[in-house]
Amino acid sequence: MPISENNTTTSLNVIDDLSMDLHTKIQDILTPLYSSDYGDFFLTFIFGIPLAQWIGAIIVFLLFLGLRHFFTSLVMGTLQKLAKYSDNYYDDRIISALKAPIRFAFIVVGMHLFFLITFQETILIKKILNTLIVYDIFWAILAILEAIRELFQKFANRFSEDLYKEIGNFMLTIMKILVSGIGLGAMLQVWGINVTALVASLGIGGLAFALAAKDAASNLFGSFSLLADRSIRIGEWIKVNGVEGVVEDIGMRTTKIRSFQKSLITVPNQIVANNPIENFSRRGVRRIKLHIGLTYDTSSQQMSTIVEEIKYMLHTHDKISKKETLLVNFDSFGDSSLNIFIYTFTSTANWLKYLDIREDIHLKIMHIVETNDAAFAFPSHSIYMEETQKKL
Repeated sequence: MPISENNTTTSLNVIDDLSMDLHTKIQDILTPLYSSDYGDFFLTFIFGIPLAQWIGAIIVFLLFLGLRHFFTSLVMGTLQKLAKYSDNYYDDRIISALKAPIRFAFIVVGMHLFFLITFQETILIKKILNTLIVYDIFWAILAILEAIRELFQKFANRFSEDLYKEIGNFMLTIMKILVSGIGLGAMLQVWGINVTALVASLGIGGLAFALAAKDAASNLFGSFSLLADRSIRIGEWIKVNGVEGVVEDIGMRTTKIRSFQKSLITVPNQIVANNPIENFSRRGVRRIKLHIGLTYDTSSQQMSTIVEEIKYMLHTHDKISKKETLLVNFDSFGDSSLNIFIYTFTSTANWLKYLDIREDIHLKIMHIVETNDAAFAFPSHSIYMEETQKKL
């Protein structure tokens, strides 16, 4: 393993251990071809490499592509079927999560053997392949962490039954960042970079880094305050800084809100934490506020009866909250109508149920007006023309 003069960090080498010296066995198989009757044919050089080496390298690479398909389809498919008989479903999720990294590993090992057989694996290519293998290993670890997301949420449920999803996701994000950092360090080590010295050197530009990370730090502390205050939760309908929708995720840096137009809006946590939040999901009731207008030929007796009947209908309605304010009054003389003001609250905050209740109230009000021989007014103008006699 190479060691630089000014750097005592040993380069990380992973891929050589995965080839299991298979290329040497392939070379032993190819050697007799050169002394056979077709030796001249197999010694034909293409780009400076004997044809036999090209054939052997291509066959090995295709073999690993076939093994990739065989292993992920048959072996892992069988493991998934067996996992269905277990008491939990995490093993099934982990097997599914590992499929892609394992498939990628077969490709990288196949490339490694291809370059070895064709004598083209230089130090640069080996470092690239080692980097890909280290990347694949940490990809698999991150995939496993994502597969067991609900375990983090169950663990967080011990501390908070209200915010267990948010806290669990937050813990998972921190774990992913740590694993990604270790993976990045391992990939740098492949190239012989002293990670410890690199981190220490960041102290020189610490001030510049702190200024650049100011917004990131603000968003991080914003997420802490959101979790501590319990002002919002995943699945709640909120409005903040002009953004309205359902909270889908509260991350370390941003909060994701799904608008009612189905677009995903990403809001920095510092904005969410430092602005007034209107949380519609935490109201137990919803308001109905109406102004209805009757025609001016409505008598005072009719008006009094209509107002009393609407008030009685609302007081006896099983979907109207009796604990909240309920007002029904002859409100004003409008330009073209006698206006009645109605102010009440439904007993539910569910939007679909609220619309059904509101519709039922509207229909009952129409019935009350009709049974009292009154009519709803609409905007109109009366024109009075004065006739004058011309003097001769």
